[in-house]
Amino acid sequence: MHPHPTLTERYASPEAKPEFVDRLFDKGARHYDSVVDWGFLRSGAGYRKWVQQRHGLKPGMKLLDVACGTGLVAVESAKILGSAKDITCLDPSSGMLEVAKGKLDAHFVQGRAEAMPLPDNTFDFLTMGYALRHVSDLETTFAEYRRVLKPGGKLLILEVTKPAGAISGFFFRVYFGRVYPFLSGLFTRSRDAKDMMRYYWETMDACVPPERVVEALKAVGLVQVERKGMMGLFSEYTAVKAG
Repeated sequence: MHPHPTLTERYASPEAKPEFVDRLFDKGARHYDSVVDWGFLRSGAGYRKWVQQRHGLKPGMKLLDVACGTGLVAVESAKILGSAKDITCLDPSSGMLEVAKGKLDAHFVQGRAEAMPLPDNTFDFLTMGYALRHVSDLETTFAEYRRVLKPGGKLLILEVTKPAGAISGFFFRVYFGRVYPFLSGLFTRSRDAKDMMRYYWETMDACVPPERVVEALKAVGLVQVERKGMMGLFSEYTAVKAG
């Protein structure tokens, strides 16, 4: 199951998507943190820490942060765990990884969620922050998550979800589709930053609804699958690998 239809104005086929996404984030990596910080009203760091604590991340756990980007989720994970020594950060973008490496002393791996170069039954907790739309296939990705988690291990996927209501959907479209990309380009003076955030909107707009994500999680054998909506805008997907 693809997370969204092929965006043919961006890449010609599903097979061409990974290379396009890598190039997009390599170019925009140096602007990513500042754009995300003000774009979400500087609330992101506190939420990332709070949501991981709420869903059970504790000191002593081994954590895998998939599609870690510039390390925004992993930095908050390290605060909970007490250090980054038990954190593995995985991302396909070398540009994003370079930024992340300057923030924390974790183990970094360049790779894709759909085929992770990591051993089976290794991690107690797995996170993915706002990157689910960028994978090639949901069920392939979730099967990999199940493989690398220890029995009883938990995953937490954070996403932005397009509101269903007409009025809220209108403001969502205006902000993320027009205002956010425009201001990203204006403040950074970077066309790459503007293009990156425009693509963010395009994937959010086209993304499959939450119930399809839940179906894909269940389809690979994960249990205790739940989706919690927050403020009509954010989704928290959780699941457990059966013991």
